[in-house]
Amino acid sequence: MAVAAGHHSHWSSRIGFLFAAVGSAVGLGNFWRFPYEAGENGGGAFVIIYLGCILLIALPLVLAELSIGRRGELNAVDSVKKVAKDEGRSPAWSVFGWTGMIAAFMVLTFYSVIGGWVIAYVISAAQGTFASATPESISQQFDSLLADAGQLTIYHAAFMALTGFIVSRGLQRGIEPAVEILMPALALMMLGLVIFAAVVGDFGAAIQFLFYADFTKITPEVVLAAIGQAFFSVGVGAAIMLTYGSYLRKDVNLPQSSVVISLADTAIAILAGLLIFPIVFQFGLEPGQGPGLVFVTLPIAFAQMPFGGVVSFVFFLLLLVAAITSSISLLEIFVAWVEENLDISRRTAAIGGASVAWVIGLGSVFSFNLWADWHPLGFIPLLEGKNWFDMFDYIASNILLPLGGMLIAIFTGWIMSKSSVLEETGMRETLIFKLWFFLIRFAAPIAIGAVFLFNLT
Repeated sequence: MAVAAGHHSHWSSRIGFLFAAVGSAVGLGNFWRFPYEAGENGGGAFVIIYLGCILLIALPLVLAELSIGRRGELNAVDSVKKVAKDEGRSPAWSVFGWTGMIAAFMVLTFYSVIGGWVIAYVISAAQGTFASATPESISQQFDSLLADAGQLTIYHAAFMALTGFIVSRGLQRGIEPAVEILMPALALMMLGLVIFAAVVGDFGAAIQFLFYADFTKITPEVVLAAIGQAFFSVGVGAAIMLTYGSYLRKDVNLPQSSVVISLADTAIAILAGLLIFPIVFQFGLEPGQGPGLVFVTLPIAFAQMPFGGVVSFVFFLLLLVAAITSSISLLEIFVAWVEENLDISRRTAAIGGASVAWVIGLGSVFSFNLWADWHPLGFIPLLEGKNWFDMFDYIASNILLPLGGMLIAIFTGWIMSKSSVLEETGMRETLIFKLWFFLIRFAAPIAIGAVFLFNLT
């Protein structure tokens, strides 16, 4: 039984929406993927390209998603369907609502497993485990955690239960109060840790690593990596902005909000680099790629620095906040659709959705131990050698999200009438609007298409 748009929930304040939207974009990837990619791909040159991609691709798509969501005033799938019908177009365009929702749910199933790692490390840090540990024992601790399917299952359940609880309480009693506490806490912890890193760490080496512009390292592959990082960091294509946009009232300035969301996410990614690398370089450690940087390299540094026990606790608490603000947005997409299309309460939808995601996520848990050598779709060339965790990550990140983003750009630029776009964005047909419309119609689809094809080769 579908819920009419008039009964759709709304954010109680613009600041609540902005905290939620920025929180959805800020996730664990900000703390290991962006800093490492910047440092390894030309430093400042990569950052310049990345910022250009944010401004020319990601930001226009954020505005497009928010516009479609607010115009439809329903869940991601039905908002697209409603807008398409209003434009006299086929409701089949709702396919990119489906791709986004499915991709988001797939990401949630394995994101929760990584969130469980963070909970484990918050507990370890609170117990003072890293205060005097040796590099060998810290590395062994991470290996032991991944090898212990039972322990991973419990932490995965705890993270998913926390996510489900917040979403089950609804927009104004759950998500909004949570982000209004968590996002300022994240900002304060991050600023405090950056200042601490600048004092005790090698800040100069970090600046050099991140911002020295080595244009000789810029290749077509690096440019595509920057586009992909910008695209996925802000979170377009996953139906998050479609869903959060549907809760917006008509008096909210969408272009301004899109700029705030995109730039806030970028600022946090850069601050993450200024937090992590001064510590890494001060203690002569390698800026290892991926999770190893956060769960092995940094704890080794914490063990050697003054107040390392306190700093490690604050750092992993910061990671947990970033993980939770992202996970609630991933679950909310599914819950909104269930609540508005089936005769099921939000509480039941949230508990059911979280439970299903937890069960599917067990495949990712076992990918690090019991099923490490099982490749479910290994007969498909693109998925050859990929276990459950790798398979879900690849399908969601490399296929569904770019496909959804490309369809959003095409729908906004070519399917919606210009008058509808002008009306919903609140813009006038000025030079800025013409530039944005050009980017949506041509630049974004071509750039995303290039990333999509590159990922499939």
